[in-house]
Amino acid sequence: MTARRTRSLLAGVALLLGASALAACGSSDSSDGDSSGTTEASGEGTTLAVPGDYKTIQAAVDAASPGDLVLVDEGTYNEAVDVETEDITIRGVDRNKVILDGEFKLENGIRVLETDGVVVENLTARNYKANGFFWTGSDRYRASYVTAYRNGDYGIYAFDAYDGQIDNSLGSGSPDAGVYIGECYKCNAVIDNVISENNGLGYSGTNSGGDLYIINSTFRNNRAGIVPNSGSYELCYPSRGTTIIGNIVHDNNNTDAPAIDVALLAHGNGILLAGAVEADVERNLVYNHDRGGIIAVPFPEEDANDLPLDKDEWDRPCEETRKDDLADPADIPGLVIWHPWDNTVRDNVVSDSGLADLGSGTIDLDGEITTADLGNCFSGNTYTTTSPTDLEALAPCDGEGSDGDWEAGAFDLLVLMNEKPEAPSADSWKTQPEPEDQPNMPDARTAPAVKFEGPTKPDLDAIEVPEKP
Repeated sequence: MTARRTRSLLAGVALLLGASALAACGSSDSSDGDSSGTTEASGEGTTLAVPGDYKTIQAAVDAASPGDLVLVDEGTYNEAVDVETEDITIRGVDRNKVILDGEFKLENGIRVLETDGVVVENLTARNYKANGFFWTGSDRYRASYVTAYRNGDYGIYAFDAYDGQIDNSLGSGSPDAGVYIGECYKCNAVIDNVISENNGLGYSGTNSGGDLYIINSTFRNNRAGIVPNSGSYELCYPSRGTTIIGNIVHDNNNTDAPAIDVALLAHGNGILLAGAVEADVERNLVYNHDRGGIIAVPFPEEDANDLPLDKDEWDRPCEETRKDDLADPADIPGLVIWHPWDNTVRDNVVSDSGLADLGSGTIDLDGEITTADLGNCFSGNTYTTTSPTDLEALAPCDGEGSDGDWEAGAFDLLVLMNEKPEAPSADSWKTQPEPEDQPNMPDARTAPAVKFEGPTKPDLDAIEVPEKP
């Protein structure tokens, strides 16, 4: 296990949340075994069959050694599985028929605790009080062909985790985010070909970035679409260097979706860079949003633990986050503003936004920072409205900007901050719709487990603006 990362209070609390349940799988009455079977799916390790050899997923995981495959047959498993053995694969034989169900009682579907190389693929986690799939303090994590829906915090959740990949997956019906990567820099992670719908936020990424790619995915019918943000309530601030390319982001105005407070604040926006810095947003298709299409705005934080880092500190790795030399509490105002600095917005197709297709704005309590100072740039986009007016002329990504008026048509931040929709009930996530059946992993029964060494950087130049579905 690598020791290059800091462990935040949240990660510590996560380790204390509930022991795994040992409820029996609904598909078989077999008892726990002390031996494992071998099938065609064997790679370098052994295949442990559930329920054929082990009655529960947890029993098989506990018996597994590095390189092994835990292969789970069709059925509903009322378990909360903790994983502390590195380099194992947990796979269902059918994504839509291998279901971990928390019954609104258990905390997490599969939780990987400071353990590297754990792959989860081709199954579903639903009805958990916290998260469907959760990696914390882990390197080389992968979630492929998984479905997470109706979970009380996140669907697919990676926290203080590095060198990861989330692909061909779906997150739905969570009050926070369907997909989340947080507190890592440089994350070295790829989100590719996912669907996130009916959540508070389609994607949320607090204080994450650096070789972090969100590509070729669909974010629809959430409260808000893609929302990287900064804040001192988690370590490793600010959010920096997130790459968002080739996604379809539409109709994120869903007042029936569950929501935490931040999701209410972000409601009605497609791609919202909330205090994020140095994000690269290119060749996305963004449409039908009540507020903004692609907007760079500040993130206001009450009762902050620290002040934002200076620009020359943005490249510090997480273990150097100022946890031991925080600002004097007397110097921290009651409201800290995380400004959206130096973001690039190019070659996107944006339409049908209520306030503006493209926007940039901030507030500064001291009056020292204006929207013109932020360094956000906009070029080559297809759009109808911008805020401020003529934003691409004011702040092009190449060459000097015009001497136009930054106050003309300035983005109305008070709408975002004060005109939030009514909060849903705390249990609204429990009644979210069941998603349609999703594509299965090819050859799930027979494909060998392969050690995951980390994601491959995508060919960004090959990604084009997607067609409208």
